[in-house]
Amino acid sequence: IFVIFSAYCSYIGHVGQGGEIINENEDRAVRIAVFMLENNSTVRKAASVFGVSKSTVHKDITTRLQILDKPLYRQIVELMEINKKERHIRGGLATRLKYIRDKEKV
Repeated sequence: IFVIFSAYCSYIGHVGQGGEIINENEDRAVRIAVFMLENNSTVRKAASVFGVSKSTVHKDITTRLQILDKPLYRQIVELMEINKKERHIRGGLATRLKYIRDKEKV
């Protein structure tokens, strides 16, 4: 958590680690990455919370973040791999719950 927090703090005020100005998209990329790591979140959940599309979140955390903050990027890649491995389980549970709800309606 400390690594995540320190990475985020370095971007507050829109100034990067090297003193360069950080634009809104870059700031959003870091905020999304920190949110995802703190909440063990998926791309879909992050998109919902930040009010952007899933493709925007994916672009932010794969392309922009890799340039902005490599340690944070490596943490996100690990989280994305875990999410990818677990997605078939989440999908199966969602389908199961759908059929349970449909059965209760009848």
